[in-house]
Amino acid sequence: MMIYQKLMCDGFELKYCIKGQGQPILVVGSSIYYPRLFSENFYQHFQVIFLDHRGFGKPTHALKQADYTLDKIVKDMEYARQTLQLDDLIVLGHSGHAFLAMAYAKAYPQHVQKIVLLNTATTNSQERQQQSLSYFEAHASAQRKHQFTHDIALLEEDLKREPERRFVHMCIRMGAHSFYDYMFNATSTWDNVHPNMEIIDYLWGVAFAEQNLLQEIQQVSKPIFIGLGRYDYLVAPVSLWDAVDYTPHVKKVIFEKSGHNPMFEEPVFFDEQLIKWINEE
Repeated sequence: MMIYQKLMCDGFELKYCIKGQGQPILVVGSSIYYPRLFSENFYQHFQVIFLDHRGFGKPTHALKQADYTLDKIVKDMEYARQTLQLDDLIVLGHSGHAFLAMAYAKAYPQHVQKIVLLNTATTNSQERQQQSLSYFEAHASAQRKHQFTHDIALLEEDLKREPERRFVHMCIRMGAHSFYDYMFNATSTWDNVHPNMEIIDYLWGVAFAEQNLLQEIQQVSKPIFIGLGRYDYLVAPVSLWDAVDYTPHVKKVIFEKSGHNPMFEEPVFFDEQLIKWINEE
């Protein structure tokens, strides 16, 4: 059973939970969704703090665009660090949240020991998104494409029923883009996750589209772990990251039997690789 606590940040109620003990790892995103992806073994090695950002927090007032700038979300992360009296952090961001992890590490390098970027593209620009879709069409198997066609046809009814959970339903119906096992149904991992779509749309459509992680990696000196899934068509192809292969402070691992969630799909190998990297440098 997860025990949740709350932080009040500038009119947002942000939940967080803590699992395990040891070196602190701050995981930004949904505090409900992300604990479901990591193995119990992983929590034997680290103190993992799962923190909502404003896209998953509960606002106490009507939203204004000024409420969800990237700078304010990064300051929320710092407020959580101060409140929990954490230091020498590993900051971890998965998918779009990798952009938040990097933004925090750039803003508060004195509190960050290492950075973990999982299953992210180098940018979320429209051009890159189209590139990933084209890669899927060119390289996915016929069976995977058929499953995607079946699943995505269900999205319209999902959105009629719960338009406020569009992000969640999109993630579920994109399963054939997201998992090595393209028939896997991820619905249960998203139970009780309620995004603020106005904020999610801004982050993924504007803030993350303006960032380029290849450039930002060269601007930080912290050790960086980049984990990618060979079958992660959401941010494909993995060759987007070829440019970091000779960057001394970057460790890149490709998980050959994973899509968008190697910590869930290959937990033993994922734990082995990340634990080794954290402990050896």
